[in-house]
Amino acid sequence: MLSVRDLACERSDRLLFKHLSFTLTLAQMLLVQGGNGQGKTSLLRLLTGLGRPDHGEVLWCGESIARCRDTYHRDMAYLGHANGIKDELNPVENLRFQGALQNRPFEQSQAVETLKRLGLSRCLDLPCRALSFGQRRRVALSALLLAGASLWILDEPLTGLDVHAVSLVEGLIREHLHAGGMVV
Repeated sequence: MLSVRDLACERSDRLLFKHLSFTLTLAQMLLVQGGNGQGKTSLLRLLTGLGRPDHGEVLWCGESIARCRDTYHRDMAYLGHANGIKDELNPVENLRFQGALQNRPFEQSQAVETLKRLGLSRCLDLPCRALSFGQRRRVALSALLLAGASLWILDEPLTGLDVHAVSLVEGLIREHLHAGGMVV
């Protein structure tokens, strides 16, 4: 469903990669590895549509993501380095806000259950600025789960997490793949 054809990317007159092609179908995961400055985040930004390739194209169901932008963004969820949560809002309010940004109906009971599932039952009423990094990441992961997207694009999703949170994220990824989802 996600295809990359002959992708190339330059940053500051430096070629990061070229001739990159791959296809990701249902229940598949692509692990992107490399050292700092090698173009991992640049590639993920191209896959999300946040950047434009210098050459080649990114396709969703055979169509350029530039031409099927609304459909693609409904089917894709991105979790970057930053958690994308508002510090002044509590976890439930953050999930309501994320739902509104995605033009998705918000069901408070489902949001609360997802937050509890991710170990945040004692933090539901606290502003996110009072949460640890790992707890904030769990709020962001809750938004990812509630998005209902078939494609997850995750930029270093395990960074800064303790061993329990790493296990939780790995389990969520496995569940998503077993349900037919895709992960980059």
